[in-house]
Amino acid sequence: MAHLDPSPGGIRRFDSGATRDTNLGKLDYDGFLSPLVIRRYAEYMHAHRLQSDGMLRDSDNWQKGIPQDEYRKSAWRHWMDWWSWCRGRPIEGDVEDVACALLFNVMGWLHERLKQERTL
Repeated sequence: MAHLDPSPGGIRRFDSGATRDTNLGKLDYDGFLSPLVIRRYAEYMHAHRLQSDGMLRDSDNWQKGIPQDEYRKSAWRHWMDWWSWCRGRPIEGDVEDVACALLFNVMGWLHERLKQERTL
């Protein structure tokens, strides 16, 4: 159990006597992310590591750099599948795979944008 010191910038004091500063203003990855989604996404990514030439690509291969327009075009294809499924239309494949593919493309696009931003 933690007790918060009411003074500005309060310190948490634990029953054990240990102290820590507050969590105010800190990113809460544990709260912002879903372990169910992260696991399903990792399963999707792992299932797609085998390339058509029979080689197994590294899990972080995409971080080497894929042009943003490739991510955008692929995201649109997966978006259309996801949107169609949401509207009750049949799609090829599993809707969870479609959502993971869409997530991959959005994350890849943002990864490339952030890399550019940080090198300017």
